[in-house]
Amino acid sequence: MKAEFLIIGGGPGGYVAAIRAAQLGRGVVLVEQDRLGGVCLNIGCIPSKALIHAANLYHKIPELSPLGISVEGLRLEVERLRAWKEGIVERLREGIAKLLAANGVRVIHGRARLVGPDKARVESPGPEAELVEFGHCLLATGSRPLELPGLEFDHELVLDSTDALSLREVPAALLVIGGGYIGLELGTLYAKLGAKVKVVEMMDQLLPGTPAELVRPVERRLRELGVEILLKARAKGLRKGRSGAELLVETPEGERRIEAERVLQAVGRKPNTAELGLEETEVQLTEKGFIRVDERFRTGNPRIFAIGDVAGPPLLAHKASHEGLLVAEALTGGAKVSFRAVPAAIFTDPEIAYVGLSEAEAQAQGREIIVGRFPFAALGRAAAIGETEGFVKLIADAGSKAVLGVEIVGPEASNLIGEAALAVETGATLEDLARTVHPHPTLPEALMEAALAALHRPIHIFVKAPRTRKEAA
Repeated sequence: MKAEFLIIGGGPGGYVAAIRAAQLGRGVVLVEQDRLGGVCLNIGCIPSKALIHAANLYHKIPELSPLGISVEGLRLEVERLRAWKEGIVERLREGIAKLLAANGVRVIHGRARLVGPDKARVESPGPEAELVEFGHCLLATGSRPLELPGLEFDHELVLDSTDALSLREVPAALLVIGGGYIGLELGTLYAKLGAKVKVVEMMDQLLPGTPAELVRPVERRLRELGVEILLKARAKGLRKGRSGAELLVETPEGERRIEAERVLQAVGRKPNTAELGLEETEVQLTEKGFIRVDERFRTGNPRIFAIGDVAGPPLLAHKASHEGLLVAEALTGGAKVSFRAVPAAIFTDPEIAYVGLSEAEAQAQGREIIVGRFPFAALGRAAAIGETEGFVKLIADAGSKAVLGVEIVGPEASNLIGEAALAVETGATLEDLARTVHPHPTLPEALMEAALAALHRPIHIFVKAPRTRKEAA
């Protein structure tokens, strides 16, 4: 079989690239060894956010009495929750299959392995493997959870993120190894469903790499939920028993043994490259095992491209999708798709989202900057929904007033970051944000208010204006 464009991997990078390339007239073959939608749709982004939404509602109901809302007999039916979550995933997966078919993409369910610079062998449930000769190939095979030595997944006591999204009961005690975004999202989810949660993180703060001021409100909330946090702590060994596990943890205060019914290991992810047959090509790997690509996502073989998690961090579904568009457009002579800033969203409580340069990064580049900050406590809509924790922070160039970065911790930060990403991507200025009419009362007003604060003319907070040159003299 011949294919103009062979795509290996049907996740958010692969299927998006397939649809766009087909729209532009390419003959596309997409090979997926598991389920369309990849990790994100089936065992990652979508099911986790569905469960987080449900857990937020469940935990919020007993707190509604000040609003005059009282509920008796509240109970959690985990099997019905699971069925609801799986229904969402199945509907979205069926939608992707229909879109691929409607656009003329041939989908093969099987395992693809490169057997030369322009050939791949596809093993599917059929009687014989099929050899595919391709004009170009896109590798979009994603990533999988990392395992710590001595703490290998058994999927009963020691869980990966997939297991944690499929439990049939809420564990009485859950120990989370890893205080990154996966560990904290799932730890918060189970804490709200009633589990006693402990988090072990080897670094000196949760969410390593995230600005500390964004993390502090999240850490406060975790402690309010009864989550115990151990920082600068390292898991050393695990002993399994019939009723759970005992983890030996090295902390700054000495060794400690922690018992838990289940252990969730969430210490990172690694790229899926092992069975791709890269040794048969000129594709090379980085020191960390990702596929080495250039700025156009080309590998060492000019026919082969790589995007998404397999091509390196940040490991984000929306980044993979945009990279897929870029490759599809480039190969078909369409308009170039590019992006300057990739937003990140962390679905903790409160949520965290950011895009562009942080204050520290801008200063490290030698930029002269101005910063505007607006607290949700001063925002009418935040007060009306009882979600006043957190703030919006804008970082802008002191001369041009161009928005360089935006950081948000607070209600619906994951939704608010879209406007911020547009501002950074298009080179919008503080004046652009400040003069854009935002509906009232809404949460996006916080972006406008933060821009006004940076321009030293805030309305709903008081910030002492800088002294004029005359006053300074």
